[in-house]
Amino acid sequence: MTEMLQPQSGESVYDPTCGSAGMLISCIAYLKDQGKEWRNLQVYGQEINQLTSAIGRMNLFLHGIEDFHVVNDDTLKNPAFIERGQLKQFDLVLANPPYSIKQWDRGAFENDKYGRNFLGTPPQGRADYAFFQHILKSLKPDTGRCAILFPHGVLFRNEEKDMREKLVRSDLVECVVGLGPNLFFNAPMEACIVICRTTKPLERRGKILLINAVKEVTRKNAQSYLEDEHIEHIASAYRNFQDEEGYAKVVTLEEVEKQNFSLSIPLYVRGTSGTPEPIKSLDECIDDWISQSVNVQASLQALTDLLGQTGDENG
Repeated sequence: MTEMLQPQSGESVYDPTCGSAGMLISCIAYLKDQGKEWRNLQVYGQEINQLTSAIGRMNLFLHGIEDFHVVNDDTLKNPAFIERGQLKQFDLVLANPPYSIKQWDRGAFENDKYGRNFLGTPPQGRADYAFFQHILKSLKPDTGRCAILFPHGVLFRNEEKDMREKLVRSDLVECVVGLGPNLFFNAPMEACIVICRTTKPLERRGKILLINAVKEVTRKNAQSYLEDEHIEHIASAYRNFQDEEGYAKVVTLEEVEKQNFSLSIPLYVRGTSGTPEPIKSLDECIDDWISQSVNVQASLQALTDLLGQTGDENG
């Protein structure tokens, strides 16, 4: 995520669910590896767990970072960083929000005084799009860019379709990366990275890059890893922003509209054969089944529309 966002010296970086500050530290490590000045990076984070937020502050201090602000509080209920009555905006936001939490104040978000419900109010059982909208509202209008780790469901779940349609039409989404299973301790399921940018380069406007990186994984000692070559392949595909057979596909917003605003990666990127699929958990199988059901529904709707058009022409 850091490789794709490419933080620069003097920028501000924010993680609204920062945990022990790993993603914030990764930005510092990136600048160090690039041989760039890292001490002037402005670091902000918020974490709901008191002990974890304390560990995050300690980690930042131990990495030599002095200009940081990590607050212990509920990001959705009490966002910590406010300027002139509005959410503070940042150059970069990196985040791994808790997956599909059910215990959150939906009623307050429905009438959010910071306008974080501009896409709509998420269902009570899934707060993913609440965090998503908080992040989008926290981006600077010129340099703002974010990379968010989400469960695959945000790409296709029917209950969030209206919000996803508004999101796609806003042309904020720049890239979606599908990752393999078991890469994260907090969830065995496949995850995805959604990259958004408030001001896309001219040649990328009206387009979204989808990368199918589910096979970019190494299994060692019952653990899954992204190795350097995997990260480089994903990052280079993002930088190139062009089709790569069986791996990456650039689609227009009109093409996404034809798929009923689903961003499910298999709809657009066809996988290559020859590599055995990893064994999946029950949760993963259910998630895949839902995804395929949505894909079938979209295909049937497209076929129905086509038959209707043909009938009109012949009538």
